[in-house]
Amino acid sequence: MPTKLSSKAIVGMAMVFMGCCTNVVFLEFLVKKFPGSGNIVTFFQFLFIAVEGFIFSVDFGRKQRAIPLKEYLKMVSLFWVVQVVNNYALNFNISMPLHMIFRAGSLMANLILGVILLKKSYPLMKYLSVLMISIGISICTIVSSKNVHHDEDSSEDGNFNEYMRWLIGIGMLLFALFMSARMGIFQECIYKAHGKHPNEALFYNHALPLPIFIFLAPDIKHHIELYNTSEPVDILGFVIPIMWLYLIGNVITQYICIKGVFILTTECESLIVTLVVTLRKFTSLIFSIIYFQNPFTIYHWIGTALVFGGTLIFTETFTKIRDAFIPPKRKKAD
Repeated sequence: MPTKLSSKAIVGMAMVFMGCCTNVVFLEFLVKKFPGSGNIVTFFQFLFIAVEGFIFSVDFGRKQRAIPLKEYLKMVSLFWVVQVVNNYALNFNISMPLHMIFRAGSLMANLILGVILLKKSYPLMKYLSVLMISIGISICTIVSSKNVHHDEDSSEDGNFNEYMRWLIGIGMLLFALFMSARMGIFQECIYKAHGKHPNEALFYNHALPLPIFIFLAPDIKHHIELYNTSEPVDILGFVIPIMWLYLIGNVITQYICIKGVFILTTECESLIVTLVVTLRKFTSLIFSIIYFQNPFTIYHWIGTALVFGGTLIFTETFTKIRDAFIPPKRKKAD
């Protein structure tokens, strides 16, 4: 019979669904109004999580590190690049559904780099599942390319430029996908050597990159000015531009989302974590399509089904569910 979930695990699941799904909604509100919001969103997410971690995870810097600082610097350089490139890709005609589908393809990149860098070998079903994911992403990418500005009033040069911007965005998503996989492999090696310290890693991954944002200061300052000019909203007697409310909501829900994932990784087996994260991504995708009326054709659905189906096959979810619900004696009898 399946193992009973602890109360912490249930809380973690609730945090993942509430935090991660709501986070996508706030992000879409932000990028619908100002598509170049990636840098300001990333900066405030990092700042909030770094301040929280400084207080509660490292005790105002008094707690000794379990992992050497030089290892964190390597990890952080990868982490920061992945976050910034993923968010900045939204500036290049990349829709939120396509953005989410690409990020759901991380297993493909992990398998490829695992074979190349770690010389790993996998069963045939693993390769087939990755092929499904690759085909799914390709279908969604090709179909989405047809939705990039076919404005009949625009000149041919104008339409060409829009397609070039979209291609740059696709390239950025691919780069971030493989960089994220490389970071995962690096983290795996670090944790094997020094043990798992998720709260400490969460703090350093968000605190150390903060000085780098000085290079993005002009863009962040520009968007601060844009946010200040957005529609004012009266909240309990305080007048706040609505874009700041969306940003605050995005930052808080991002924190809840990340915390929920860390709770699940410590309280549940990988099967449950994979199921929750996959279902969360699919829920966010469906909500984005319906609520924000993003273009999504039957081909997008086919691509999405291949991506998420391939993910479940890769993690042997169906096999583990069967084994969890079929008693051992009955399996022997079969």
